[in-house]
Order: sequence, then C-alpha cells, then structure tokens
Amino acid sequence: MDLLKEKIIKEGIVESGGVLRVDNFLNHRLDIEFINEVGLYFKSIFQDRNINKILTIESSGIAIATITAQYLHVPVVFAKKNIHVNLPNDVYVEEVKSSTADENNIIVVSKEMLSPEDNILIVDDFLAKGNALKALITMVEHAGGKIEGVGIVIEKLFQGGGDEIRNMGIDLVSLAKIESMDDGKIIFRD
Repeated sequence: MDLLKEKIIKEGIVESGGVLRVDNFLNHRLDIEFINEVGLYFKSIFQDRNINKILTIESSGIAIATITAQYLHVPVVFAKKNIHVNLPNDVYVEEVKSSTADENNIIVVSKEMLSPEDNILIVDDFLAKGNALKALITMVEHAGGKIEGVGIVIEKLFQGGGDEIRNMGIDLVSLAKIESMDDGKIIFRD
C-alpha cells in the first residue's frame, strides 16, 4: 500500500531499539481517512472468507478493526490489557511480553465473546516479535474457533514475528513490510 509507505516516510519517527512511532496517523492521533483506506484494503483481501468476527487488542488495533468491521459487516472483539472489574469471571487470559517495553502484560477476553462457531480475522497495527498476535491466536484456539486470516498494518520483518506466524500456516497480510530501520532509514520490502 503506497499511501501507507508514504505516510511512514513522511510522518514516522524511528527511535532506538527498533521502535517506529506513527503517532501522527495511526496510534495516537488517528487519520480517519487513511484508516478508512486501510479498512477498505483489508475488506478487499478478506471479503471472500467466512469471517463473522474481528479480534484485536486494545488500544491501537481498535480503530483499524472497527473500520474494517464496518466494511465486512461483522462485530469487533478486543482483548483488554489487564483484568477489569467489569469483566465476567470466565475469561481467556494470556501473558504477552511487550516488544516496545521490557515488561509482561496480561490480555483478557471474556469467554462469552469467542466460540467454536467463530471464523476470526485478527487485525492489529504492528507486528514485531509476534507476542501479542500469538496470544490472540491461542485465545481463538482455546475457544475452538477458526482463524481466517490476520491483517497487520505495519510489520517489522527484522524482528521475526511474521515468520513464526506464517510458519503456523496462518494467512498473514501486512500492508507495509519494513526490512530495516538502521540509522533512522526505513527500508521496505515489497
């Protein structure tokens, strides 16, 4: 997606430790017209699948998942970070090691939200080491659902998470694949 690559080059900020900040359009301030294009693109890729639900993780994945769901006419479920008092007692819980902060987090989805009848599209903003994505996949597997595909906006290939997911036999589509960000220069792979 050329529009995404242009926005990353123009508005993205490369920081140490393999961090790419895209605060201006994707995960702090939202460029709704751009996110609409992302949703339409994911629709064009996944519309022929039997998807009945989109799964993401709070918070940055929610906007992308919501716009995509609007075009696929399905609901969105998002994994919450940490256990909240407003969740039922029966939940799926997975531990996720953060790629950007050296810490472990808990993500939670109510068991009422996932079922064996679900054909899930997982959508998220970034894929680095794949820890969050693997946790979401595990939740769907525990629920007995089927993963129809994964849509990622930006994949950092040099961190290897995408390779692991693809080796699991999951159809993973990334709109921008970053080969490297050495010395602040972003190199994309087509």
